[in-house]
Amino acid sequence: MTINGGISFWYATDETAPAHPPRAPLTGNTTADVVIVGGGYTGLWTAYYLKTAAPDLRVTVLEQKFCGYGASGRNGGWLYNGIAGRDRYAALHGRPAAQRLQQAMNETVTEVIDTAAKEGIDADIHRGGVLEVARTPAQLSRLKAFHAAELAFGETDRELYDATDTRARINVADAVGSSWTPHGARIHPLKLVKGLAAACERLGVVIHESTPVTEIAPRRALTPYGTVRAPYVLRCTEGFTAALKGQKRSWLPMNSSMIATAPLPPETWSQLGWSDASTLGDMAHAYMYAQRTADDRIAIGGRGVPYRYGSRTDNDGRTQPATIASLTHLLESFFPALTGVEITHAWSGVLGVPRDWCATVTLDATTGLGWAGGYVGSGVATANLAARTLRDLVLGDKTDLTTLPWVNHRVRRWEPEPFRWLGVQALYAAYREADRRESTTHTPTTTPLARLADRISGRH
Repeated sequence: MTINGGISFWYATDETAPAHPPRAPLTGNTTADVVIVGGGYTGLWTAYYLKTAAPDLRVTVLEQKFCGYGASGRNGGWLYNGIAGRDRYAALHGRPAAQRLQQAMNETVTEVIDTAAKEGIDADIHRGGVLEVARTPAQLSRLKAFHAAELAFGETDRELYDATDTRARINVADAVGSSWTPHGARIHPLKLVKGLAAACERLGVVIHESTPVTEIAPRRALTPYGTVRAPYVLRCTEGFTAALKGQKRSWLPMNSSMIATAPLPPETWSQLGWSDASTLGDMAHAYMYAQRTADDRIAIGGRGVPYRYGSRTDNDGRTQPATIASLTHLLESFFPALTGVEITHAWSGVLGVPRDWCATVTLDATTGLGWAGGYVGSGVATANLAARTLRDLVLGDKTDLTTLPWVNHRVRRWEPEPFRWLGVQALYAAYREADRRESTTHTPTTTPLARLADRISGRH
């Protein structure tokens, strides 16, 4: 039987949960030097780096449920160097600026790994890189263009493989080529977020769970249990941003769903050829992402139902049966040897998508309001870079990070309903149809339908 929900597979199999009761909620009005809204990667990393740099700062984190309830405890465990919006930043600020941003992301993978080791966080980290495969001629064309672009942005240690070499890395059915980067690692998302929260508390950060913030205003965060006043109020709510007053159309909460298999025996792994625990993705328009977990399962994800009307979010990770079936079919398509494999867990979560698909870090010194996010699904590493950038902005330090092109970038708001819902549904229907056409016609170029969808969506 498939366990559907339970927040995520990571939570459903968390043996430490009974030993860690929820943290106390806020119990009245209080003050801080910095109040952070959101107890996920962005909020916790920001608190961690602020207290490390300035131990006397009073830093408070407010979390509506518990740390890691959102994407930080549900994601696919890809710690890698991808960042949303790089091409747009190159167009707006010049290629050298975007290259600096990419170099900072490359270094961030190492920063997370090293910091986890320093803080004694065992997050099942394995640095096997990221392998992205092409399975159709059109995907291969996109793969080669993607590979060339990454080289042009300074990633000279990336490798391009043909079909034979790809199968030697991971034996994906119908693979015609792949691109591999060493700037990536497999992680256990929940272990990282729980270890990070504990590290913050050791530094003196105050974390209040079960404390929903209903409104953010200059120098205060309002909750049902009291108001926290601080010179700086930082919004780190990613896919749950739309629930805040005045933020309904800021970032769209995009749904992503995952399934996990039962542990696979050694002979199956030998047949799959997946020996180095590199993470796995593809070049489809409705793309997938997967990892080999530390306990020898495959956790694989994709879009499913991309968006719920009115920016609603899911109920504790439950996903639709049709999505589970679709992801199971995708898994079996990649690895026919797994046909009929037991799917033990399924879950969903939301990620934040700005209208121009660009991740951002912002601080308004006049109001004390700041935020970071809009990672479009690439937030595991990006949240760390964003947090270090917020630290420097709050402390008033002009550094290499505060001059990166994503700092103080502004985007327009999403369209109101029902246009937002209709648009997203139509776009992802177009992407799925484009994938279908490319796999059946074997065209060597991206279909015009997908190119049109990219232009309309603002996707880069």
